[in-house]
Amino acid sequence: MKRMDTTRIAVSAALLLAGAAHAQVTLNSVRVGAKDTAALAKFYQAAFGMQEVNRIGAGAGPEIFVNFGATVDAAKANKSEPIVLMHRDSDDLKDPIPHIILNVKDMAATVTAIKAAGGSMTGDPRPFGNTGIVIGIAIDPAGNRIEMIQRP
Repeated sequence: MKRMDTTRIAVSAALLLAGAAHAQVTLNSVRVGAKDTAALAKFYQAAFGMQEVNRIGAGAGPEIFVNFGATVDAAKANKSEPIVLMHRDSDDLKDPIPHIILNVKDMAATVTAIKAAGGSMTGDPRPFGNTGIVIGIAIDPAGNRIEMIQRP
């Protein structure tokens, strides 16, 4: 019994320390890959209203940073973290779990924009229990998953 209590205390202490250590950690950006980063940047602009805010020349293709804003200047002034579109040689994703999570105000309109911009959905957006939250999963043209959350 004493060993179980010691284990619980050790685990609790580790979780508290981890939480305290991560209190100073914030999101820097989200990185997704594509063979054609410029084409993918156009998708994010058409589907989500994002603008290119930075471009870094890289060996195989540019790294493009996009953020939310009605204009490039508004997107550059946006304090939220960008999505970084990085070149990769293949559109074949091995791990379907890593993905972007975006909050949306109008799921139906967003799904329409995604499809019009060349993306697809994994299925119809669905309510999450009785919370009033609707969740949908889209796939961008490069195969990256995009989780969308519409809150009530």
